[in-house]
Amino acid sequence: MEGVILKGIGGFYYIDTERGVYECRARGIFRKEGIRPTVGDAVRISVLDEEKKKGSLDEILPRRNELIRPRVSNVDQAVIVFAAKSPNMNLDLLDRFLLLAEEQELDIVIVINKIDKDKKENYLAAAEMYRDAGYAVICTSAEKEIGIDALRTALENKISVFAGPSGVGKSSLINKAFPGLELNTGEISEKIQRGKHTTRHAELIQITEKSYIVDSPGFTSLYLTHIPSEKLQYHFREFLPFVHACYYNGCVHINEPDCAVKEALAGGHIDESRYENYKLMYNELKEKERRYD
Repeated sequence: MEGVILKGIGGFYYIDTERGVYECRARGIFRKEGIRPTVGDAVRISVLDEEKKKGSLDEILPRRNELIRPRVSNVDQAVIVFAAKSPNMNLDLLDRFLLLAEEQELDIVIVINKIDKDKKENYLAAAEMYRDAGYAVICTSAEKEIGIDALRTALENKISVFAGPSGVGKSSLINKAFPGLELNTGEISEKIQRGKHTTRHAELIQITEKSYIVDSPGFTSLYLTHIPSEKLQYHFREFLPFVHACYYNGCVHINEPDCAVKEALAGGHIDESRYENYKLMYNELKEKERRYD
């Protein structure tokens, strides 16, 4: 029988099937071959005890993709949540989340939450910038129930991973969109402006018959060392119309003359802060490559 791994705890895997959720142990062969079952995996199981819903995880079907942090497979889209205020929006960090989602070729939805906290409405400029770069952006307030219908629509018939720093309101948004779930939520520490980690492990949660979400531990830094520096440009959507129009082959759009990307920047087709984050990440990757050559 086929199913999907909802969560894994202490060596047990909870697998959603057409006959309900079964608690399964993975066969020993997975450990011998160094294969780790992952939340989101499509699997085949054998039923050992129908009454107690016990089974054996026998086979992992081929994965469409696999994320490392949070560890989850077969994701359709990333819903990247940041707060307009409390904590303040960190665009460098947001661009790193986008980069990892782009690398996995996921659909991406950016959610700017807590817009009611931003009395000066500074979030509007960020929303416009990312829409201009080619991203879907939903502005929400879990507290005031703004944008919840748009978020619910964006999740239909998808496996969606929720990502973003701690304390931005991911669990609160999910609870507003799907009140029966009652996910744990934490309070922001005003002193350190960092959320308490309320979600302890990645878990696939069924929200409608064909829709799942992954609620995952929050985190505040992302390392991109596995991405080659010369490939970075292809993960910035707004660069793509220009990257092959540069005079020099192999242009990385920093110091080279006759660069179409820098011309697009000067012409207002690429946002300056996005370009500066690109340069920052490129230099970071290049430095690590030099160090390990």
